[in-house]
Amino acid sequence: MTDTNRPQADRPEHVLGEMSVETFLREYWQKQPVLIRGAIPGFESPISPEELAGMACEEDVPARLILEHGDEREWQLKLGPFTEDDFRALPEDGYSLLVTDCEKIVPELMDVVERFRFVPDWRIDDLMISYAPPGGSVGAHIDEYDVFLIQAHGRRRWMIENPPAHTAYREGLDVRILEAFTPTDEWVLEPGDMLYLPPGIPHHGVAVDDCMTWSVGFRAPTQADLVGGVCDRLATLAAEDRYSDPDLSTGDNPGELGTTTRRHLRDWVLSSLSTDSARLDRLIAETLTERPVDHAAFYPHYNAEEVTAILDHLAEIEEIRRTPASRWLLLEPEGEDPGHLCIDGESHALDAESLPLARFLTQRVRFDGESLAERAWNASARLLLDRILSAGQLMILDENDAEFDN
Repeated sequence: MTDTNRPQADRPEHVLGEMSVETFLREYWQKQPVLIRGAIPGFESPISPEELAGMACEEDVPARLILEHGDEREWQLKLGPFTEDDFRALPEDGYSLLVTDCEKIVPELMDVVERFRFVPDWRIDDLMISYAPPGGSVGAHIDEYDVFLIQAHGRRRWMIENPPAHTAYREGLDVRILEAFTPTDEWVLEPGDMLYLPPGIPHHGVAVDDCMTWSVGFRAPTQADLVGGVCDRLATLAAEDRYSDPDLSTGDNPGELGTTTRRHLRDWVLSSLSTDSARLDRLIAETLTERPVDHAAFYPHYNAEEVTAILDHLAEIEEIRRTPASRWLLLEPEGEDPGHLCIDGESHALDAESLPLARFLTQRVRFDGESLAERAWNASARLLLDRILSAGQLMILDENDAEFDN
């Protein structure tokens, strides 16, 4: 376990302090925890505890309250949206408020999430912000994915058990709490400090004082999820031919699936699953970018007239941003395959005219309209940009262009 020295304050853009990305990926990523003091020097949370509570009262905001000693049971979980009365009824300590998908709710928070793009975009899941009064926690637990824990306000004492000695959970609780937890390391994190934990490390964070922690979590699909998504897409591509058996013959047992029939059905199913590498790559990318249903509320809505106005005045717009809830993947051309841009589970076939735009849109998160206009001057690129804007996968953030807003 490593505790790095505090970096100089003249590198606020680097989320790993003085550590290089190459060193982090080689020595720590999915290998061992690391504490980085001053990972974001001088960091001040743009969200206050009161504002976080206000967010938790809104519809479509995924919020939770965890009470160590609830009115019904220990470690009780309550789901939002909440009301002011809910917060007034809270005890003085022993609870935590958690709001997930914060960067989707407040797109400006992507400024911090962008710092983690040394990991591919499709692996980044969301930013969760938690608040706890002194002594508050969510209990000792294990995450099955990588997580970066940034101290944003106040102080939190983090304890880990490395290597893991206990993995069993208590039964009958609303949340997953380890039956036993024996810390091997502990630190108090202050604003700007960050703790990285690979999957499977038991950990427990307790607020020292009024405390807010930002958790940047990463997606780790199961093999079953990926295979299931690809097979679902293959099924939609399969022919609508009905089963037929013109060479049917009688057998000894009508209730048996005979050898000849089994072979015929097996070959029939396998023929629908057989595909070339290019199409399989596309189906994988579509599966990896598929949008959760409950993310629909996080997208802007531009009608056809607004999209046309945006495209006609594109060079005049100061700031455009990829919608934080949207998921993007570029498949570069390979062999005879022209390449595809996959967004939110759908793919757009590319050509020589639209490929530069697709590359530009996936290399960055924020854009100025002039740079986009330079790459969307031809019919193919403009059509691609039209489709993306119509789906709300880009958002206009320029306050001076209010006529383009939804």
